[in-house]
Amino acid sequence: MYKAPVEEIAFTLKHVAGMGQAMEEGRLGDLSGDVVDAVLTEAGRFAGDVMEPLAAIGDRQGAKLVDGKVVLPDGWEKLYRDWIAGGWNGLTAPEEFGGQGLPHMLNIATLEMWNSASMAFGLAPTLTMGAVEALIAHGSEDLKRKYLTKLVSGEWTGTMNLTEPHAGSDVGALRTRAERRDDGTYRLFGQKIFITWGDHEAAENIVHFVLARLPDAPAGTRGISLFLVPKFLVNDDGSLGPRNDYFAHSLEHKLGIHGSPTCTIIYGDGKYGTEKGAVAWLVGEENKGLACMFTMMNNARLAVGIQGVAIAEAATQKAIAYAKERTQGRAPGTTSAGMSPIIEHPDIARMLLTMKALTQGSRAICYACAEAIDMSHRDPGRARHWQERAALLTPIAKSFSTDAGVDVASLGIQVHGGMGFIEETGAARLLRDARIAPIYEGTNGIQAIDLVTRKLTIADGEHLRGFTHELREIADAVARSNLDGFGETAERLYAAITDLEAASEWLLVRQAEGRIAEALAGATPYQRLFGLVLTGCYLAKGGLADVADGEGEKRIALCRFAAENMLDETTALTDRIVAGAASLEAARIALA
Repeated sequence: MYKAPVEEIAFTLKHVAGMGQAMEEGRLGDLSGDVVDAVLTEAGRFAGDVMEPLAAIGDRQGAKLVDGKVVLPDGWEKLYRDWIAGGWNGLTAPEEFGGQGLPHMLNIATLEMWNSASMAFGLAPTLTMGAVEALIAHGSEDLKRKYLTKLVSGEWTGTMNLTEPHAGSDVGALRTRAERRDDGTYRLFGQKIFITWGDHEAAENIVHFVLARLPDAPAGTRGISLFLVPKFLVNDDGSLGPRNDYFAHSLEHKLGIHGSPTCTIIYGDGKYGTEKGAVAWLVGEENKGLACMFTMMNNARLAVGIQGVAIAEAATQKAIAYAKERTQGRAPGTTSAGMSPIIEHPDIARMLLTMKALTQGSRAICYACAEAIDMSHRDPGRARHWQERAALLTPIAKSFSTDAGVDVASLGIQVHGGMGFIEETGAARLLRDARIAPIYEGTNGIQAIDLVTRKLTIADGEHLRGFTHELREIADAVARSNLDGFGETAERLYAAITDLEAASEWLLVRQAEGRIAEALAGATPYQRLFGLVLTGCYLAKGGLADVADGEGEKRIALCRFAAENMLDETTALTDRIVAGAASLEAARIALA
């Protein structure tokens, strides 16, 4: 059974991601450590006691389409209503719309718990929170007045509608069309697929954010507009009116996240309403919808990254608990009679420690990204610095953490042995759920392209250089500590950071020379290289911050394990980045 690691989450927030310093400097208002602890404790209780017991039911039953309505698994509608009654949906939203105005860091920490308890359930608030951000940033005052309060409370849910059967990552190829009406509204016609929580009965209304193209729009991404399309039209007094002209045509049968209704939605076929066409309102300006949608997508990318952390945490807990109970063979050096718990065997310990290091490293990366987002709004003197830091970390948080979620869940099955392959242990469900995260909200390959071509090149690479200097300061602090427990951590960190610097400069030079294909050949290895370096550095930062605490010895030991067993990969990754493009191009003949 999942138990939220409240103390570890709080420690990472305060001492690794920077929340403690931000509170001391008064950048987070009157937020105190006691309030943070209270919020995390209650979120952990709800996630472990209320939400997690329904996760297996959601996986077995799945969402179903019955007589045109989406039916959630048993208990899920009540679960959702209990969840919003706790005020969890509006943690970071402005107080003027009923939110609590708390930092993004705290919200990301609670999202981790919801997704550890049930990733399929956690997707619903993830999309709604993104819809709130997009509407605040780009919506008209009338749309904000009508929709924000209900979206912030969670009484209404939000979705993101991008993908079409022929237009996945290439959003510019979409065909859903919008037609203007004299009253200032629009009518939408078309089909969208893979719409997460696209229809259900848990909320009174569902507010879709839909990308579509006007008849006179330019081709490609320059001709995309963003529209708000409610399931039920909203009257001027806020009451619900008639059903809008769209419907859920089918639900996808998926590898995992079965409880989450993933819908194909048909807009404007005349099934509902007095005339064909789903009534829609423009968000932002015509033909500038992709920029508006990116507000929602960037929110979602970090939220998906935390899903990787969440699955990794749940899988690690499950594997450690099993390894302590399962006995098999006799571990080297054992003096007790009978078989040993498998956790005492070196190879099992290696797998479990790898799982733990990847989990805690990914958590720190995601929380640090959330800190940068917070500080970009709360540290006006350095707003640009924090905006650049958030931009740099977002693709790494999304990709490295979701890859870690898959790797850790797979290792969790390995620790369980044959029982991991059997559904009753729950280890297989975690891997099935985890596998979507590297795919949606921009595949991890696209995140790598974004990292190398857009984020690495910020300020001609100067922000990256400043960041690596900060990482070297962590390695310096480890070296100065003279603590035997760190072993060769400082030396391994220096070597890994040097690899990161060398790979970064090579990629910057290739792009400056216009040799883009060579740079992109190394994009995914570079993304992993960056994530591993951050993992080592953030684990070290946690160990240094906790030397005087009873857990400090454990954190330092885990840091040393990661440094001496995982960071050597950075050298191979750097070689792959620098020397791999030619062989990749030559080997294309093998694909013919």
